[in-house]
Amino acid sequence: MSQFSGAWPALVTPFSADGHVNVSVLRRLVDYLIGKGIGGFYVCGSTGEGVYMSVAERKLVLETVVEQANRRVPVIAHVGALVAGDAAALARHAQEAGADGVASIIPPLYANTQSIHDYYHGIAAAAPDLPLLTYIFGGPVDAVALMRALMDIPTLAGGKYTGPNMFEFRRIIDLGEGKWTLFSGMDEQCAFAAMFGSSGCIGSSLNYHPGAYREILGSVAHGDHARAVELQLQVNLTTAAMMEVGYLGALKTVMGWLGFDCGRGRLPNLPLPTEKAPALEAKLKAVGFFDLAAL
Repeated sequence: MSQFSGAWPALVTPFSADGHVNVSVLRRLVDYLIGKGIGGFYVCGSTGEGVYMSVAERKLVLETVVEQANRRVPVIAHVGALVAGDAAALARHAQEAGADGVASIIPPLYANTQSIHDYYHGIAAAAPDLPLLTYIFGGPVDAVALMRALMDIPTLAGGKYTGPNMFEFRRIIDLGEGKWTLFSGMDEQCAFAAMFGSSGCIGSSLNYHPGAYREILGSVAHGDHARAVELQLQVNLTTAAMMEVGYLGALKTVMGWLGFDCGRGRLPNLPLPTEKAPALEAKLKAVGFFDLAAL
């Protein structure tokens, strides 16, 4: 199974004014991010609002990204869905479309290890030629125990871990015995996860600060932990400012400031209120948002 590394945007999905996937903006965004030195794309995850899109829309987004990336970087398709059959259909499509891997959240209401196990088995069976990554951010079962329970899946290749528990994070890395990819998914902890041995990071803020996270990972790799922490603290200031006004709405707004009109989010995500935009812009300028975006 392939191993992945580097700084990966949890790719935002641009929508047009009438609510459809904005393919032209999506293509430009793919080229822009590749030019920033990203490691790959994570498509239709939580930031990409995949779970709020139809299966047909999710297929369109993945096809567009795979085609535009044109093998310059790998693409992982997030196929998670409450309906196990939809997840399997998306995984099958990902393999046919030329994706490099599939991933999935633990769907809501899957409350025990056996149901989660069977769900991931169904995805793996639908895409037997692609590495499978879990997406762990809390849930009904212990993360280490869950990964151990899934080890009978031949395509299991690691996961994305979104959480601050570096002890648990390292235990999962060790469980893979050097064969797994384990991405950190908590943007605010990227530097520290890298120090604990992450393969790379996947996150929302890599849509607008890909260069900063590329530099964080590079600094850790070269032993310059002080520089990595300095950059981490800088990007965390922008994250905090955006969280204060509603993160996804703020994300769509700042992408517009960078030249990518991503439209409104899908419900239950809400747009940034227009009257809050000037204050957010002023605060982001004060903490160096646009300097970081230029990296």
